[in-house]
Amino acid sequence: MALLRATLYQLFLIITVIPYAIACILWAPLPLSWRYRLTIGWPRMAIWAAKVILGIRWQLKGAENLPDGPAILLSKHQSAWETMFLIAYMPRQLCFVYKRELHWVPFFGWGLALLRMIPINRSRGRDAFEQVVRVGQQRINDGRWPILFPEGTRTAPGHQGRYKLGGALLATRTNTPIIPVAHNAGECWPRKAFIKKPGLVTVSVGPLIYPDGLTADQVNEKVRTWIENEMRVLNPERYERS
Repeated sequence: MALLRATLYQLFLIITVIPYAIACILWAPLPLSWRYRLTIGWPRMAIWAAKVILGIRWQLKGAENLPDGPAILLSKHQSAWETMFLIAYMPRQLCFVYKRELHWVPFFGWGLALLRMIPINRSRGRDAFEQVVRVGQQRINDGRWPILFPEGTRTAPGHQGRYKLGGALLATRTNTPIIPVAHNAGECWPRKAFIKKPGLVTVSVGPLIYPDGLTADQVNEKVRTWIENEMRVLNPERYERS
């Protein structure tokens, strides 16, 4: 049964992403706000289908911490589920920081390129981060929220990756508060796993972390501390022996 559900879900994603990507190209002349609203319809469908087909439900904790103003979102990264959920359900337009080469991925990359996010040219080395700061400030000025995964890659439930400084540096350089986000999506959507598990994903939003008077290392430590402590609240059984 689990294999059948996983297969049906994968077919749903494949069948829907191609016409949706073509639609993204067709509505490219529309204003960005319209294009964004239309484009996030696909991740919303993917989250809905995960609930209906796979039995992955979700709840949002700490929604009152989401500000009505500039912010940078730094989130735990366990699966592809949260990348779809966050862009679909946050109250502001999100801007992912990603390598520019993704624009060449058929269908997905084409739609991504039209959303004016924060693509970087990694071949430029240190200059790549200056590009993130420059473009990130522009996006923040436009009322959008940059989003980064400080651990860089997906980590398994109960594990912690090294928290990189990129998001904290962006916050200190632009003087923008951080929204820390913890979640346990990996419990239902394991990393690189074809078969997903039914269950309840909790997405937990923490209080804003302000960079005023702090170094990037201090901001990064505050982010790491809140997220990792909250992970122990969401799934204490994963940390009983740590």
